[in-house]
Amino acid sequence: MDHVSKYFKQVADISQRLDLAKVEALANGLAALRERGGRLFMLGVGGSAANCAHAVNDFRKLCNIETYAPTDNVSELTARTNDEGWDTVFAGWLETSRLTKNDGIFVFSVGGGDAERNVSVNLIRGLEYAKKVGATIFGVVGRNGGFTAKVGNEVVIIPTVDDTLITPHAEAYQAVVWHCLVSHPVLQRKSTKW
Repeated sequence: MDHVSKYFKQVADISQRLDLAKVEALANGLAALRERGGRLFMLGVGGSAANCAHAVNDFRKLCNIETYAPTDNVSELTARTNDEGWDTVFAGWLETSRLTKNDGIFVFSVGGGDAERNVSVNLIRGLEYAKKVGATIFGVVGRNGGFTAKVGNEVVIIPTVDDTLITPHAEAYQAVVWHCLVSHPVLQRKSTKW
């Protein structure tokens, strides 16, 4: 039970340390995106990509925000990886989607991208493209937020409480934060079944 009790104590600690004003600002930023008719593009890799797929459903169904995740189309993702390289898969996808300044990028990531360490460079290239066209950048990231926190407009950083459990806590809290958002009165347009 040692791991279990420690883990859930840390979950409570993260909840206490989370910057709630940043979560509120994220909700308001997403509401503004919807009001201007912008689309939302969810970017993440690994477990964060899986969270993106679920979040696409919630933002579309519950909040009436037109939302997509490039990782949901495995054929295009692997074709771009094969033909152009992994680092540019998101930037190429966003360019083909005709990303504009009215749109938003929402990053789920454990580290937020780190070019120096060659980690999540595809996120970095996607964010650079988003900055180039003037799209709004949102994020829920762990550690110090990485490149996402540096260039983002509204980014929530999941506090690190244990260096050995950064990934599980960051990916779990992506879900906690996005479920808070899709049930927030400024965003939710349709109620959940339960």
